[in-house]
Amino acid sequence: MRSILIASGVAVAVLAASAWALAAVAPGDSAKPAGAAQAAPSAATPQADPPRTTPTRASRGGTRSPEPPPAPARTKAAPKPKPKKKKPAYRVLRSGSCEASYYWQGQMTASGERFDPSELTAAHKTLPMGSKVRVTNKNNGRSVIVRINDRGPYAGGRCLDLSRAAMKKVGGTGAGVIPVRYQVLKRT
Repeated sequence: MRSILIASGVAVAVLAASAWALAAVAPGDSAKPAGAAQAAPSAATPQADPPRTTPTRASRGGTRSPEPPPAPARTKAAPKPKPKKKKPAYRVLRSGSCEASYYWQGQMTASGERFDPSELTAAHKTLPMGSKVRVTNKNNGRSVIVRINDRGPYAGGRCLDLSRAAMKKVGGTGAGVIPVRYQVLKRT
């Protein structure tokens, strides 16, 4: 009797498993055999595109070579590039180091001209008006040539008061006061 119960339990388990497998098949696929349901995923795998005989938009109608074409050799008949304008040559008369600040208020300068914060100008206590000075920011090495057109600054430790445009060129507008190296220049 015990063996009959075990055999009938195994039979019930097999029937339940097959019923569950049939229920797992989609309602539209009930006519397909069980082997066809397993073959479906292989049919869904993507296949490679066949080669195209007409050019695609990306190819622009031409064939691509694996390497770029060599640059054409320069001949004597080819025009030479135009020379750049030469910057004026300067000779350094004297140099030094100090701190520089900047100002931007519109006012009359000691030279008699109206101050323009967008010009590359500066104020110095003693240099002659119209002097050219190369100012280099010691923090970043950027430099600018300014024209002296005003007197000042009158704060201790500072020797130059730059216009806002000049200070922007040397990258110091965020700091307000920067250490600089200056060179008084004479055109050669």
